[in-house]
Amino acid sequence: MKSSKGIVALVTPIAQRVANELGYLVWDVDYVKEGTEWFLRIDIDKEGGVGIEDCERYSRTIDPILDEENPIEDQYTLQISSPGIEREIKNDFHLEHSLGETVQVRLYAPLNGFKEYVGELKAYNSESITLDVDEIVEIPRKAIGKMNIYFEF
Repeated sequence: MKSSKGIVALVTPIAQRVANELGYLVWDVDYVKEGTEWFLRIDIDKEGGVGIEDCERYSRTIDPILDEENPIEDQYTLQISSPGIEREIKNDFHLEHSLGETVQVRLYAPLNGFKEYVGELKAYNSESITLDVDEIVEIPRKAIGKMNIYFEF
């Protein structure tokens, strides 16, 4: 069996191709094992957000393509969803689409006395991100444990 990362690498271009055809963007692709079952999870998005109808439309379109191209040899369950309001930010694609948004950053260890920051994502590069938290703070990317869009309910 191929590794989870290998499966994701094979499925992502297919997922993106289908998303482009339907007017969506792929936020994330995961292939995970929970208990004895494998799940292929594809998070899609579009301007204004996605609803259940979008997920169903995407699922009905990609399912036969995945069956035909067969990038996954084992049995799995396909799950299509929205990345949600407080979507996780994991890579440069996510950072690019999150510029100007309020984000929550949890650090592995305190930086300037804080282990968590909430502020507007102003910039990023390969080494760090820049937040406006009433002052400009530069955070090394290697110090970030988890980052997501922050939504105050």
